[in-house]
Amino acid sequence: MAAPQFVPFVDRYAPKGAPESVLAELHDALRRRRSVRMFSDRAVPRELIEGIVRVATTAPSGANLQPWRFVAVSDRALKRRIREAAEREERLFYAQRANAEWLADLEPLGTDPDKGFLEVAPWLVAVFQLTKRDDGGQTYYVKESVGLACGMFLAAAHLAGLATLTHTPSPMNFLREVLHRPAHERPFLLIPVGYPADDCVVPRAALARKPLEDVLVFEDASDSEPEHQLEPR
Repeated sequence: MAAPQFVPFVDRYAPKGAPESVLAELHDALRRRRSVRMFSDRAVPRELIEGIVRVATTAPSGANLQPWRFVAVSDRALKRRIREAAEREERLFYAQRANAEWLADLEPLGTDPDKGFLEVAPWLVAVFQLTKRDDGGQTYYVKESVGLACGMFLAAAHLAGLATLTHTPSPMNFLREVLHRPAHERPFLLIPVGYPADDCVVPRAALARKPLEDVLVFEDASDSEPEHQLEPR
């Protein structure tokens, strides 16, 4: 086995400004991101999709094996086939698969089995996780790695002025069939990408974010005492 080789970490990013200001600006930009279901059919250049995926693939991954595949679809006939297959699964979801609590949680978002946006959005990007390498070798921490890449994809698309939706019809095996992907590529996420429609609206319920104190904990060993103190001997 070859010994690992290391190089100096000289290509480091330097923020243009105080870190607090950079983070505040980034937060202000990303807090405006919304999941959109009303897209314009305005064309999006292929180069923009390439640039977004290029950003997404800077994500960390298990053993740096980058176990993802982004399949970008703009063909109308293919988008129609994807919509038809997705709606078949969604009708079963709303009628049979989802329990009452799940449906109640979805109600404020106004979702339903109609997925017309899958034909209107100029691009559908199907993200696949590689359960093994193209040469048959193993992959590691696949879901975590692909999830990180998808998050960076969404951020990059938003910063490029585009709208997205994380669409997860379940099961999604139809994507592999429609797009003729090999057996070791497993559908992970379907992301419509485009400009929002001029009359686009989003659910009011989607605007809420938990306060920081509900999602962030600073743990300090000095702040807590163990339940059972060991008695000295």
